Amino acid sequence: MRYALISDIHGNLPSLDAVLAGIDQRDDIDAIYHLGDLVGYGAWPNEVIDRLTQRGIAGVAGNYDSTVAHGYQHCGCRSESARQEELARESFTWTRAAVSESGRRWLGGLPFRIDLKPFGGHVAGPTVTLVHATPNSNLVYVTADRTDDFLLKMAAQAGRSEGDVLCFGHTHVPWSRVVGGVTFVNTGSVGRPKDGDARAGYAVLEMSPGSTPVVTFERVAYDVELAARQVVEAGLPEQFGEFLRRGGRCDSCMDRDARGRRAIQTVFREHRSASLTASKPAIPS
Repeated sequence: MRYALISDIHGNLPSLDAVLAGIDQRDDIDAIYHLGDLVGYGAWPNEVIDRLTQRGIAGVAGNYDSTVAHGYQHCGCRSESARQEELARESFTWTRAAVSESGRRWLGGLPFRIDLKPFGGHVAGPTVTLVHATPNSNLVYVTADRTDDFLLKMAAQAGRSEGDVLCFGHTHVPWSRVVGGVTFVNTGSVGRPKDGDARAGYAVLEMSPGSTPVVTFERVAYDVELAARQVVEAGLPEQFGEFLRRGGRCDSCMDRDARGRRAIQTVFREHRSASLTASKPAIPS
């Protein structure tokens, strides 16, 4: 059984279409699942939702999906500077206004977690668990430098043991490790990579009876320039476009002064302002 795992699309339709086309060209993928954060930062949130529903691709809710769906005032994203926080809030405000009512309902209906039994539930065998970040929260960043002890606690929280697999995203950087017989897979990002490679990324998980799970990471070229231009044309900060061009290695562009960029940001402005008139609850600390 081979699963294609796609995560953190973030409203980037060209990257999603390129990944799906690449998967379709293979003849060895049995199922596709997404691991959340389908919207935010990108110019095509509704189109991404439509593409996934058209293809019947199931998956779990990311923090961006659930906060947009339920009308929170913040995505829960981590910022490392005041400027990054300002940009994160601008993205969230735009996305919350841009996502359609039907899109919000669909995002709100995504499960927090999915458990897969690759060889059927009628026999003993491994379980593959899909979450966005950790089994208890979709806000925690599980990076490759997390300790073995941290990962084992994650496995225990999910009820996973030797032979099982725990898959997640959220950090936008792919990696995999086996600890205590449990395979941990961070799928990376389709639409907003942060590892310096601008190409879209996804993971393939192969499960075979009696064999150790095999994880491979795939990269797919797409029209990054189109996605970057459309970000600005849609009224989002130009820094988000530069972020795509540089594969996330763009600390300076995320912190630089914003003067002058608003001259080209007129699309959705009135829609965005109207959305702020409704008072919504903040994420509890």
